[in-house]
Amino acid sequence: MGRKTWRVVAIAMAGALVAGASMLAWLNPRLTRYIESDPFRAKLEQETAKGLHFSGGNYAPIKRTSFLTATSAEFQAQNGRKAMRSMNARGITAKFNPFGVFLRRWQLDEVRIQSGQVGIQTYTPQPEPSPAKPWYHIVLPERVYLKRVESEPVDVTWRFRDKPAGFFGTRLLITPHGGDFNYQATGGMMKMALMPDLHLRQTQMLITKKSLTLYHLDLAPNPQSDGAIHLEGKAGTGDDRSVDCKIDIKRVPIEQWLPPSWKEHFTGSATGNVHWTGKNPKLEASSGNGELHLSDAKIDNLPFLEKLATLTQKKSLAHLRLNECGLDLKWSYPKIDISNIAIEEKGKFRIAGKIDIEQKSLGGEIELGVAREYLDWLPKADGIFTRERDGYLWTTVHLSGTIDQPQQDLSPRIMEMIKENPAVALALFFRQIGDALKHAFGEE
Repeated sequence: MGRKTWRVVAIAMAGALVAGASMLAWLNPRLTRYIESDPFRAKLEQETAKGLHFSGGNYAPIKRTSFLTATSAEFQAQNGRKAMRSMNARGITAKFNPFGVFLRRWQLDEVRIQSGQVGIQTYTPQPEPSPAKPWYHIVLPERVYLKRVESEPVDVTWRFRDKPAGFFGTRLLITPHGGDFNYQATGGMMKMALMPDLHLRQTQMLITKKSLTLYHLDLAPNPQSDGAIHLEGKAGTGDDRSVDCKIDIKRVPIEQWLPPSWKEHFTGSATGNVHWTGKNPKLEASSGNGELHLSDAKIDNLPFLEKLATLTQKKSLAHLRLNECGLDLKWSYPKIDISNIAIEEKGKFRIAGKIDIEQKSLGGEIELGVAREYLDWLPKADGIFTRERDGYLWTTVHLSGTIDQPQQDLSPRIMEMIKENPAVALALFFRQIGDALKHAFGEE
């Protein structure tokens, strides 16, 4: 190609650029007016609601900020038909991808949200009507496609036991997965009934018409804690409503999980795992197994232990420091089997055995071993604690009654032994009187 030809090509390209620039200069203000107009906002509301599976939605006035970006103060939508139940997004900035038109969609590559709330739900698929389309629909985009939605402090909520639950103040990332959405969140707090507030490290889940897949959910007692709770699993959301969930617990302080009246008495860190399955999410349909171990477990100032310390004249019984505390758990509603129980403070006592619970009925056998020096107060202790092993005197305790009114056969045997020795009964009585007087006069 000669110089003359190159010159003609260069002139043609320059002319095309000038024409394009002139066209943009002419088109740009008109495009701005159209994007900021009420008809465009109404169309965008309609298509956004359709793309997110809402019955409708409302944008605040839209303002164009550059050739491919625009902002709106708010978008609200209710009555979601699929994974999202509701949305209230504030401080929205969106980046438009014009090449999406060739795929017949209004494609937004980036949507950033300053704050908001998202309500999610499981749902039963319902056939959706296909409205009549105008003849020119074959050349226009069919829907809004959100490639990436990021939000700063946002609340992602759902209902649990008819109470609000969810992730609060978290950073949320939503990406498409076919006709549904992938949800990733980091930071903030997780709040649910029946459990304490927990710090959210990260989570990722997918909700479709057939299942809710929890890839991972990592929680901690607080941001600085080395304790952790990890969950993963799957739950059916269609005709199949089955649940399969695994939970791993590492060094989680137990105080937050205890009733208020117990918190001042029990401390320790829990480690273990639970595998939960069921034909549906209800407790009545559940089964599973697990194991739990406590480290650094302490029991202090429990009224029963204080009374025991008074009766035996062993003050150390009021303050227990457990060297071992663990159990295995297996259940198939309504029956729960607690086995491989192992609780010990070396040199004081050891408990081993199993407990059976069905509905509220209680059963099982516990092997109780007590160091000889802690049985000095009991006359003829060898008559009850009949076996000696590993430095303890052992007896078998049979459990009965209910979880609300548990019963055991050790106390009656001890009381019978005391009745046969009136001097011991009198000594125990005066010990209790003496302890009561000390408390009355403020003595330690």
